Amino acid sequence: MYHYILFDLDGTLTDPKLGITRCVQYALRKFGIEEPDQNKLEPFIGPPLLDSFQEFYGFDEEKGWQAVAYYRERFSTKGLFENEVYPGIAPMLAKLQEAGCHLAVASSKPEVFVKEILEHFKLLSYFEVVVGSELDGNRVRKEDVVEEALRQMQRLPQHVEDVVMVGDRKFDIQGAKRFGIASIGVSYGYGAQGELEGAGADKIVGNVEELEKVLLQ
Repeated sequence: MYHYILFDLDGTLTDPKLGITRCVQYALRKFGIEEPDQNKLEPFIGPPLLDSFQEFYGFDEEKGWQAVAYYRERFSTKGLFENEVYPGIAPMLAKLQEAGCHLAVASSKPEVFVKEILEHFKLLSYFEVVVGSELDGNRVRKEDVVEEALRQMQRLPQHVEDVVMVGDRKFDIQGAKRFGIASIGVSYGYGAQGELEGAGADKIVGNVEELEKVLLQ
């Protein structure tokens, strides 16, 4: 049984598709780009926004940061609450807490938004540590987020054998591998077909019930 558990947020604890894709649409519209297909914007869920605007729409860094600013205009007031907790998450967290597990959130989303979302959905009290990126662009890589979460949990670098990272994208698995900790991929999130396998996740689960069983075994 893992005693220290790091959870990704988007696509792992909550389904943020509606809010994220609407905010990306809002940002793109500022540049005269109409993208009506929200499914096409799912790859924005997980990685740093700047990277996604550059990769998927060819923005240079300056234009990318402007797009991020437009995105946050809408996200900070509407988008962060256009979100829903996956069924079974709250009961699972309660059981893990009762079992003596130390829980953390390690997300590439800005920390201020992560805490607002967790508080809004009454999940914040389950977590001893909450780490996200900074609004100024610092600590956006998953490796940096995981490192800070481990530091706050006093599990770096020599005490990682009882730590696991849970997430839906390859970035979560790569962040775990960077520090030699175990990883569980959740296929109910937004990873592409075969993404978690390709990243080398130690285990892959298909739903919250299965995740709970693995974490409490």
